[in-house]
Amino acid sequence: MNPNPVTQTIRIILTTLFLFWLLVFPREGYSEEFAVPNHGSPYRDLGNLGMGQILHLPTGIVVSLEQMIDSISASRVIYIGETHDNIEAHKVQLQIIQLLAEKYQLAIGLEMFRRSAQEKLNLWHQGQLPQKEFKNLFHTNWGKGFNLYRPIFEFAQSKNLPLIGLKSTREVENTFRAGDPAPGDTLYPEIDDTDTYHRAFAMSAFGGHKSAALEKPYRMLLLWEETMAQTVSEFLRNPANKDKKLVVLAGGFHIQYGFGIPKRAYRRMPHNYSIVQPSITEIPEDLKDREMEVEKVFIPLYASDYAWKVEYKVPGHNKVKLGVRLVQEKEGVRIKFVAENSNAQTAGIKNGDLLLSMDGTTLSGVDDVLKLLGKKKFDDRSTFQLQRDTKTLTVEVVFKKKKK
Repeated sequence: MNPNPVTQTIRIILTTLFLFWLLVFPREGYSEEFAVPNHGSPYRDLGNLGMGQILHLPTGIVVSLEQMIDSISASRVIYIGETHDNIEAHKVQLQIIQLLAEKYQLAIGLEMFRRSAQEKLNLWHQGQLPQKEFKNLFHTNWGKGFNLYRPIFEFAQSKNLPLIGLKSTREVENTFRAGDPAPGDTLYPEIDDTDTYHRAFAMSAFGGHKSAALEKPYRMLLLWEETMAQTVSEFLRNPANKDKKLVVLAGGFHIQYGFGIPKRAYRRMPHNYSIVQPSITEIPEDLKDREMEVEKVFIPLYASDYAWKVEYKVPGHNKVKLGVRLVQEKEGVRIKFVAENSNAQTAGIKNGDLLLSMDGTTLSGVDDVLKLLGKKKFDDRSTFQLQRDTKTLTVEVVFKKKKK
């Protein structure tokens, strides 16, 4: 029996459309055709922009700072990314905050502070937390780099702009590492792990796509971003903030393409938001060792609403380093982590050591250590007195330049 001519024609059309779909539309291993080129900038390669130029990615139009501010002012939340150690990215953040603060009530959400720091952040906002304690709070929550953010903090205080800690607490992170939350567990934020683009991008940064060993760091990344998104949504729901805009400062990875914090906050409470990404297109030779090798992944999304081209400048890059992560505790300055092949490791300093003095100067806070280190040059020496368990030890550190 011959098939009906109409049915046969429909089959041919459907077969043709299916083959066309296979050839054109994105699928595993063949997504480049519909990926946004130039790493999320479809009309203009960011490398061809002039330094300091601002590009509106969805249109490819270069705009002035004033034009961008007018545009993002319609948003309730403005995300501004950063490369954490790049002073130029923090200058961009400060400029945007300053211009927005001229016309609007603002609060600043910070990845650098945990939710558990909020009580002290409120005290700082009220002028009741001394500057030294605020610095120690930063070091305890984030680590080094306070001076990179100092102008932003000082401006916020001068304009009475509240700071909001976004990141998960250490207690929550520690229990999360022990195992994923049970359904209905209110200790953790709701976690969505179904975004295929987010997973592919994250895994490429971690060093692979399908390694089971990468699942745990990916789950921790989800916890961080969902917690920050939850904090954003709580801000938006709070009636006391109905007239405020929230400026979120976070690592570019957490806001790029919008599928990190922005999408997860929007899922909880739909709202207008804008993403501004200070963008580096060239790494200086003396900073090549900081460049992270990331496997290329094609993502069919705009990288941000605006890309602001900046240089990569790291203050103190060529200064001496001890090679440790410090944390302020009641007992004093504790060594939280000692880097491999660092000057501290060479001298015999270990994780958990309590620093008592440096070159005869008693150390009462992390800032004391940083000030003394700032006076040192390569090949200088320092004598540290430290406490390890019940013993008091003296070690000598020689400040050698890190070998590349």
